[in-house]
Amino acid sequence: MALKIKRKNTKAVTIGKVVIGSKHPILIQSMTKVPTKDIRSVLRQLEDLKAVGCEIVRVAVKDMQDAQAIAKIKKQSRVPLVADIHFNYKFALQAVDSGVDKIRINPGNIFKKSEWKAIAEKIKERNIPIRIGVNSGSLRENYLKLKNTETALVKQADDCIKAFEDLGVRNIVV
Repeated sequence: MALKIKRKNTKAVTIGKVVIGSKHPILIQSMTKVPTKDIRSVLRQLEDLKAVGCEIVRVAVKDMQDAQAIAKIKKQSRVPLVADIHFNYKFALQAVDSGVDKIRINPGNIFKKSEWKAIAEKIKERNIPIRIGVNSGSLRENYLKLKNTETALVKQADDCIKAFEDLGVRNIVV
């Protein structure tokens, strides 16, 4: 028996050579579990993930070495790469310069408007989409005062989305 899911109407967003959203098929995404600077191990995991049907892979970017390693990984990757940026907007800028296909930020960890502006300028320049990802462990203090965790998460994500839209970014994934 096939699972029936009613999809919401969303816009299409291109990530590398694949398209998500709108009427496009739902794609499988996973994440590597080794430091991104360990290029050989990342490439091995990318191949393993691709072999079992993964179509987009996220890599952790915890330092500048990880962001720079993306350039070498991209030369051999057969799947689009998403850079999961940890705590420092400069890692996002470098990941984009290294050729990543999409970045993911958490507005609880990267929250200064000036940093968002720098990221927005860079991703618009290269036509790279951004994913806004929130979690309860990194809610900013002003959101913690809201009615409940769910409301706080949605509000923090929504405020970040609106800020990026105000900066002219249109390729946003939540």
